[in-house]
Amino acid sequence: MKNIFAIPLASGRLCSHFGHCEQFAIVEVENNAIIGESLITPPPHEPGLLPGWLADRGVTDVIAGGMGQRALDLFAAQNIKVNVGAQHKAPKELVGDWLENSLVTGSNACDH
Repeated sequence: MKNIFAIPLASGRLCSHFGHCEQFAIVEVENNAIIGESLITPPPHEPGLLPGWLADRGVTDVIAGGMGQRALDLFAAQNIKVNVGAQHKAPKELVGDWLENSLVTGSNACDH
């Protein structure tokens, strides 16, 4: 099974506010191994745009610090799984934690 993760970044680490990140790390996983990583720059922030934009890029999973309820609903409509409340780590560390079933998530860092 192949998973494609999108992780919002600021200065190369998880960005706490999903919609205002500098870049996304796109991390590809197949057979429980990371097989690729690339960085993409998102379009200018516009509420509701990113879920469809990431779905068009084949994303199946998101690891985020915080995300608004509307974005969570839009990702669910795209059948993209979202993990919120993740720690401020590098993308490969976060996906590695997910692969080992040790990804630490907590409360949604976004309250709007």
